[in-house]
Amino acid sequence: MSYTRLLKAVATSEPRHLNQEEIRQLFAAMLDGGIPDLELGALLLALRQKGEHAVELDGAAEALAARTMRLASPERPVVVLPSYGGGRDMPNLTPLLALLLRRFEIPVLIHGELDGHGRVASAYVLRELGVMPVASLSRAQEALARDGLAFVPVGALSPGLAALLALRARLGVRHLGHQVAKLLQPFDDARSLAVIGATHADRLERFRQVCLLRRRRALVLMGTEGEPYAHPSHRPEIDFLSDGKQEVLFRAESSSFALPANLPAGLDAAATARWIEAALTGEVSLPTPILNQLACCLYGIGYVDDMNQAKAIVAVEVGMLAQKRLRAA
Repeated sequence: MSYTRLLKAVATSEPRHLNQEEIRQLFAAMLDGGIPDLELGALLLALRQKGEHAVELDGAAEALAARTMRLASPERPVVVLPSYGGGRDMPNLTPLLALLLRRFEIPVLIHGELDGHGRVASAYVLRELGVMPVASLSRAQEALARDGLAFVPVGALSPGLAALLALRARLGVRHLGHQVAKLLQPFDDARSLAVIGATHADRLERFRQVCLLRRRRALVLMGTEGEPYAHPSHRPEIDFLSDGKQEVLFRAESSSFALPANLPAGLDAAATARWIEAALTGEVSLPTPILNQLACCLYGIGYVDDMNQAKAIVAVEVGMLAQKRLRAA
């Protein structure tokens, strides 16, 4: 493979998108550590500048799938939360979504980086909540079976991807690897549900196209700072994809609202964790967009067969938390 030829294709004033086989081979070489540092950095930045095409994202995901170590499929289907954004201007509430799902005895696997690169990573918040990253896939299996929740560092699933993502510290920006990471499949089980949060509308559309093409079961939405949870002040459109079909579960709210007044006072991991604990015990109210997303997860994972029933179940849970809050007052 000529890296110079590919650079000329993507780094010119009129770049072209790489075809499926070109990007599959290129990303495979990236994951395998087979590209010299200079060419690797140039290619990653050129692809970022050009913007990834859906075919490129799909080809890269195919290369990653061949280099991903998978967990054994558990008895119950798992909700998978790819966490590669972190909190910068907003508290990172991905752990809240995970813990809410666990209340319904739905197993949750979060995968992501241990380093937030200046942001508050989910790993930081989970540690404050007593959920430590697992050291191996066998430990992940044990945690899922015992606790119904596991945080798996990306390096345990794909060492090559972890090394590629670590280049962010040297390049100063995210790159194709951070998008492909959200499509990582820890299970062969088609029943698992990936919740994919995009940062931009064009990337959201590419995730949607790839999941539809690959007939993946997923919820896709505009996430919060790259994390897979709905913004607390503004619910995005939430789409359920399964067997190559798309179902819009919630339309985007037509306008933004002020942030809920009871959000964590600070963005740091400790403040976020304490607020999550208070929300789970009913001391503070939960943001409606996240409750809407919770209902989507219950429906998408097959907890119920009807979306209206999922909404009703969540409403009952919220009502019980509100009663606790009133009794405490």
